[in-house]
Amino acid sequence: MTRFLLFLLLCSTTQAATIQRIWLSFQRVEPTHITVNWETALPADSEVSFGTSSALGGKAAKAEQTTLHHVEIPIPEKDVMYHYQVRSGTETSAIHHFKAMPSKELRIAVVGDWGFAQPDLAALIKDDVHVLMTAGDNVGSLHQPGREGTKAFSALIGSQPELFRSTPFMPVLGNHDREIRSRGPKPPPEAVYDVEATAYREFFALPGNEWNWTFAFPEFAARFIALDLEHISDMGTTWQTGHPFDAASPQLAWYRQHIEAPQPGHTISIQNERNATMRGQLKGEWGRLFQQGTAVITGFGYFAERAMVDGFPYYNTALKGDGARYPDPKSAFFASENTYMLLTFKPKSPMQIEIKSLTGKVLDTQSVPGK
Repeated sequence: MTRFLLFLLLCSTTQAATIQRIWLSFQRVEPTHITVNWETALPADSEVSFGTSSALGGKAAKAEQTTLHHVEIPIPEKDVMYHYQVRSGTETSAIHHFKAMPSKELRIAVVGDWGFAQPDLAALIKDDVHVLMTAGDNVGSLHQPGREGTKAFSALIGSQPELFRSTPFMPVLGNHDREIRSRGPKPPPEAVYDVEATAYREFFALPGNEWNWTFAFPEFAARFIALDLEHISDMGTTWQTGHPFDAASPQLAWYRQHIEAPQPGHTISIQNERNATMRGQLKGEWGRLFQQGTAVITGFGYFAERAMVDGFPYYNTALKGDGARYPDPKSAFFASENTYMLLTFKPKSPMQIEIKSLTGKVLDTQSVPGK
């Protein structure tokens, strides 16, 4: 009996520490540190060993017993490959790696509407990007059987294990990322969406409030601002999905503070509402603020688009690009194709923005000077 109980104890400990998924993200406003994230079946401690070779050498740990692990490690070196290994309980992962931040060329990919696509990302992976961002709707909902709450995001990470454990992931919210029950034909008595995005914020480790954030690459004079804007016509109903954006809203004040702050170079705002709708809000105030930056990207529609307003580019991108066509009144490029965006930065140079098909074909390209 004693040996049997010991066997059960050992099995339980192993199960508790079984490492299921690993992904990378940033929690600070600049990439001085990276966060290594993973899940275990049952609560366990968290430890990351890391270094610029497979010998590792550095170590960061948390004693807290949890199933969702977030451990920050410093990444001061440029143009090298970092290696890392995670441990929880008696389980240790293989050694994985990711690129350090570059000094000569920074490549950022932005995708939209992942929750409704089954994308072949071979072309994006070939672009060897330093960071992967999204423009919302990363999952289809948070109430699908077997994918309730954070399980929906677990399934997303599990769909591309090698990509997520080697490329930092910075998602932006869409309405589906907080849909806790079916929407239905009319607003029900109870809320359909979790405005606070509880599961999203629990699962991902992101800067700031996490439902909105800023992230900057000072060496490239590049800054990204993530906004919580989607389905704005449902504001004030039980279909309300995001935080308020009106003239008295904290979100508007926060955005104005960041977008109007002196910032040479490139500022890209990312959101999930239709660009033409959003820029007209508050008698055009949102559009005026958008155009203090250098570009806006949304994942609202299931198509690819670049619209130009007074020389300022507004983009839409979707991994599932076969939806209804409703071009922006200022549309300059439009395609019903599965796409992603590739943004390339070099010090003291214009930003290159490409709309690329999932086959790797460049559909549209622009050189955008900084401000």
